[in-house]
Amino acid sequence: MTSVLVDTNVLIDVFGPETHFKEWSSETILKLRPAAKFILTPIVWAELASMAPTEDALAFMLARFEFVREPLPFVAAYQAGRAHAAYRNAGGLRERTLPDFLIGAHASVRSHRLLTRDAARYRTYFPHLEIISPETHPLSS
Repeated sequence: MTSVLVDTNVLIDVFGPETHFKEWSSETILKLRPAAKFILTPIVWAELASMAPTEDALAFMLARFEFVREPLPFVAAYQAGRAHAAYRNAGGLRERTLPDFLIGAHASVRSHRLLTRDAARYRTYFPHLEIISPETHPLSS
């Protein structure tokens, strides 16, 4: 069974308002579910907090995914900080802050695949990370 860290944007697509990514995110999770162990990082948990009035409500909302909760490894935090510094030194804007780098580094350090619809930055700063995105896994017509 493979492990797949699910990025915040995919879960927002599934539980949030209609967007053109909602179908891709929902269908991809359904396709992966039989053969994947879904990983939840504290960073994604924090980013999803605004979607539920209580922590119990958030846990209930996500229960169907049977997430394995993993703490953020310190080595991943360090790698995220280094990647974020490189991003800023290359002229990256503050609008993309540290959480994406923490998510990418966590997936990379633990050898998880990453399910995201925002693959470009992850590819740049974590080139060995296996990414599942609309570009790599388009929906069949």
